[in-house]
Amino acid sequence: MSPVAIVTGAGSGIGKAVSLALLREGYDVALAGRRPQRLRTAIAEAGGDGERAIAVTTDVREPGSVRELFDWTVDRFGRLDLLFNNAGIGAPAKPLEELTFAQWQAVVETNLTGAFLCTQEAFRVMKAQNPKGGRIINNGSISATTPRPNSAPYTSTKHAITGLTKSTSLDGRRYDIACGQIDIGNATSPMTQKMEQGMPQPDGRVAPEPTMDVENVAKAVLYMASLPLDANVLTLTLMATKMPFVGRG
Repeated sequence: MSPVAIVTGAGSGIGKAVSLALLREGYDVALAGRRPQRLRTAIAEAGGDGERAIAVTTDVREPGSVRELFDWTVDRFGRLDLLFNNAGIGAPAKPLEELTFAQWQAVVETNLTGAFLCTQEAFRVMKAQNPKGGRIINNGSISATTPRPNSAPYTSTKHAITGLTKSTSLDGRRYDIACGQIDIGNATSPMTQKMEQGMPQPDGRVAPEPTMDVENVAKAVLYMASLPLDANVLTLTLMATKMPFVGRG
C-alpha cells in the first residue's frame, strides 16, 4: 500500500512543489486548498488521473471543512501517513498600529487555527488506524525566530507554530505520531516574487534579497517524511544562502 499524505495550501508555491514531489515519490496525495482549479491544475501537471491524487476544496479556518478533508482522504485512500501543514497568508506590510482587527484575525485563523484544526484531525485518524501513527510537518518560517519589519501578525503566528510543533511532538509520542517543523527563508513562490526587486530592511533601507528554488524545500520535506517514526527532525532551517538572516545580513 502506498503511503498517504495531505498537503494544505497545495495549489501554488511550496504546497504545490511538495505535493508534486510526494506524488513522484509514490505517495497518494490529497491536495487541499481554497481554489479547486489550482488544485486540479497541479494534479494535471503531475500526470495524475485521480487514482493517486485528489483535489479537496478546503477552508482550514473552518472545523467542518477540515473534518471533510480528512474524511475524504481516509475514505479514498484508507489511512493517513503524513500531514504537511502548509496553508498560510500574510497581512499588508504596514505599521502595527495601522493594522485592522480583521487583518490580524485573518492571519491568525489561517496560519495558526488552521494548523491546529488539521493537527487535531490528523491525531484522530492516526491514533485509530492500523498500524497507528504517522508524521506531521509544519511549515514555519525563519520569521519564527527573526521577524521582518511590519510583520506582527505573520511573525506572531509563526512563533506560535513552533509552540504547536513542540506540543504536538510531545503529545504524539504515545501514539507513534512524530511532528517536526521546517523554517523556510526566501524560497521562490508567489509570496516572494517581490524580493528580488527589494524588501524593507531593519535599518530602513529597501534592498533586493537572494532567493532559492522551491524544489529545495520539496526535497527537504521528502527527507523529513522518509524517516522511520522512531526518528524525527524537530526543526530544520532551509534558506537562500546569501539572504539577510545570519548575523547582520
